[in-house]
Amino acid sequence: MTAPTWDPQQYLRHADHRTRPFRDLLARIDAPATARIADLGCGAGNVTALMAGRWPEARITGYDSSPQMLEQARQYAGPRLDFAPADAATWVPGETYDVIVSNALLQWVPGHADRFGVWLDALTPGGTLAFQVPGNFTAPSHTILAELCESPRWRPLLHGVGDRTAAVLEPAEYLSRLTALGCEAVDVWETTYLQVLTGQDPVLDWVKGTALRPVLTALADAPDERDAFITQYAEALRAAYPPGPHGTVFPFRRIFAVARRAA
Repeated sequence: MTAPTWDPQQYLRHADHRTRPFRDLLARIDAPATARIADLGCGAGNVTALMAGRWPEARITGYDSSPQMLEQARQYAGPRLDFAPADAATWVPGETYDVIVSNALLQWVPGHADRFGVWLDALTPGGTLAFQVPGNFTAPSHTILAELCESPRWRPLLHGVGDRTAAVLEPAEYLSRLTALGCEAVDVWETTYLQVLTGQDPVLDWVKGTALRPVLTALADAPDERDAFITQYAEALRAAYPPGPHGTVFPFRRIFAVARRAA
């Protein structure tokens, strides 16, 4: 599958909801004031900037494989905060870090748990690997997308594009993987956020920033087909997520892990 083309402005349309899980992850991370930190999959840089606010004396590098996201992120660059290209599927740290953090990236990296050992080896003794990933791939937003992509009309163009179910492990599997690698302390948990979205077709607007990106990329040169797909998908989403008196409730499960390398 071709790597999706990202749209930072679309992604940031729901910045408050998208940032909340990272804030919850950040609250569980202990690091020295002068920590060396890697943000793997920094995206638009807005959450990387949150770390710079928490640890103003730290030296932080945000890594991402999307040129569009890196261009947006560089607005936050400063004397102790920079950004660089890197692909999480192949990234081998070139230096030692006190913290390696990844926010809503690893669902795009099949087999990412096999990379944990490489990243843990790059931590200082007592250093922290922390990440959060979506755990909602069996939710209607994703099952409808996958079913549409595999339907007779769309399969010739979109076979395999809409399904990432196998990319994310269950919490117990992350716990097992990290403890088997000798981590001194491992904290794994999950949270389902009941996000209230507003506006016209709000769930569609949400997925346009994330889950729908591979489809939009695949149909980028076929605007009529793209619009037809979006119309069909939007209709199904309205039925699955009907609006209420105060907006549309969109449950979103997230999986978190914080692991400390043995001191």
